[in-house]
Amino acid sequence: MLDRGVLRHDLEMVRQRLAHRVEPGILDDFTAADARRRGVLTEVQALRGRRNRLSKRVAMAKRSGMDAADLVQESRKVHAQISELEDSARTLNDETQRILSQIPNLPHPNVPQGPDESANALVSHWGEPADVAFTPKPHWELGVRLGIVDFERAAKLAGSRFAVYTGPGAKLERALMNFMLDVHTSEHGYTEILPPFIANSRTLYGTGQLPKFAHDLFKLEESDYWLVPTAEVPLTNLYADETLSPNDLPISLTAFTPCFRREAGSYGRDVRGVIRQHQFQKVELVKFASPETSYGELERLTSDAEEILRRLGLPYRKVLLSSGDMGFSAAMTYDLEVWLPGLGEFKEISSCSNFEDFQARRARIRMRHPGGRRGKTEYVHTLNGSGLAIGRTWLAILENYQEADGSVTLPEALRPYAGAERIARSGVLE
Repeated sequence: MLDRGVLRHDLEMVRQRLAHRVEPGILDDFTAADARRRGVLTEVQALRGRRNRLSKRVAMAKRSGMDAADLVQESRKVHAQISELEDSARTLNDETQRILSQIPNLPHPNVPQGPDESANALVSHWGEPADVAFTPKPHWELGVRLGIVDFERAAKLAGSRFAVYTGPGAKLERALMNFMLDVHTSEHGYTEILPPFIANSRTLYGTGQLPKFAHDLFKLEESDYWLVPTAEVPLTNLYADETLSPNDLPISLTAFTPCFRREAGSYGRDVRGVIRQHQFQKVELVKFASPETSYGELERLTSDAEEILRRLGLPYRKVLLSSGDMGFSAAMTYDLEVWLPGLGEFKEISSCSNFEDFQARRARIRMRHPGGRRGKTEYVHTLNGSGLAIGRTWLAILENYQEADGSVTLPEALRPYAGAERIARSGVLE
């Protein structure tokens, strides 16, 4: 979350930077609640001074043998007033904290200002779509014809927006998971983590999913447990309430997890195929860095995700998101969008973000100040990105590597993991 001091002392700057990100009136709500809280604290401080003075007068009266009953009674009244105001201050503090938890992060000054994706900036483009002499089919047609994905049986088991992967379809998912994890751990310097796939409310608060986005999460009944929407949640909170050594930074972690999302705000978008599912698999990349190095780490993390796309030979573009198109917690985000010839468009396959100290402030993740000055700490910067979303990589391979006869050739980098060169028209690996 944001530093309260920034909102108090530079409110107009915050208004300008959040012009396309914040709900109307919420900054004024925070300012009003914070002013009331500080006003009450000022009253408390004044009454404490008065109570101290009364205590001294009571002591002096008793030493002099004077009747101190009236002073004692007055002191008790002041004490009661202080207790009442302290209760009010706690209530107002909770209110300001509640409002503050719903204010998004400030965009980095280099982020394009704009209300939505129309203001995004194209950064780079890699690869060219294959020139084929047939009309490419979408992955949901290819996968069903090959018998490697089943949407009807998935609907029977769980409902819409689920998929059952079968035979080579399931093996391709597993091959992609192993390939991505091997590249990131062996070549990019990430430590692999296998975290719980369930998180408590405090953990989801730390990364910014709660309280604002509870509607997009799956909660387990009669518990404080939620299914994780992304491995970002457990990985980032591994160091919650801890103080890291600057010598240990940057810390780079990766994990494979299933991810669970209601997709409550998708409003009928991408309902066919496996583009937007309630459950999908993903390899996540998370970094902890010092404030001085975090934007260099963002470039490295994004490059690590890009390397997976390049090795798989999948054409993609890199886009810098505008202030209105970024996620709630992000200060800067690059989207990697893969080309899908069956759909005839680019689709996001990875979002790589620097959150600066926004998540670390919520999760209380600090670092000792460089130079070892005793007692000096500051918040670390956290970063994350998909390295990659496996389901979308799966469908991108089907659509980009399809042949005229309905078979699918596998990228060379993936063949050792799949133990085959292609998925034949008959739906078997060859």
